[in-house]
Amino acid sequence: MRTPRSASALALDGTWHQISPRYVVSQLLQNALLVVGIAAAALVLVLVFHQTWAWIPAGIVILITLITMVILPRQAKAVGYMLRADDIVFRRGIIWQRMVAVPYGRLQLVDITHGPLDRAFGVSQLKMVTAAATTGVQIPGLTQTAAETLRDTLIEVAETRRTGL
Repeated sequence: MRTPRSASALALDGTWHQISPRYVVSQLLQNALLVVGIAAAALVLVLVFHQTWAWIPAGIVILITLITMVILPRQAKAVGYMLRADDIVFRRGIIWQRMVAVPYGRLQLVDITHGPLDRAFGVSQLKMVTAAATTGVQIPGLTQTAAETLRDTLIEVAETRRTGL
């Protein structure tokens, strides 16, 4: 088990922070496993049960997944966050861009999650929850250390604002 608090906090200086490049590798591997699984299922349906129609939905899903894999590195570059004096700003998206500013005092929960492949690549997802359902922010692709440092910084700053955590 890891220690819950990290030694240093992030500065609230308004600089953009990017996610880890390992996130792209992790997502590409997960998508590749999905493509292999779908192709195997379609192959079983065709060879064992003689259901040749299975190639149509399998091909569509595989094509969409491959397109997603091509776009993924550019999408990862568009994800970032900035800590300012009163809030954290999160951005994502290439075509449909989303930028959300969450005031520190409104934070109710800061959560770190990571699946098995994410753990293998050392990446985590940090989730911030507020009372408003539409302002919940998830920052994927943070290294474990960066996620813990960000979580600790957000908790520390939110405690000084006294309206959130």
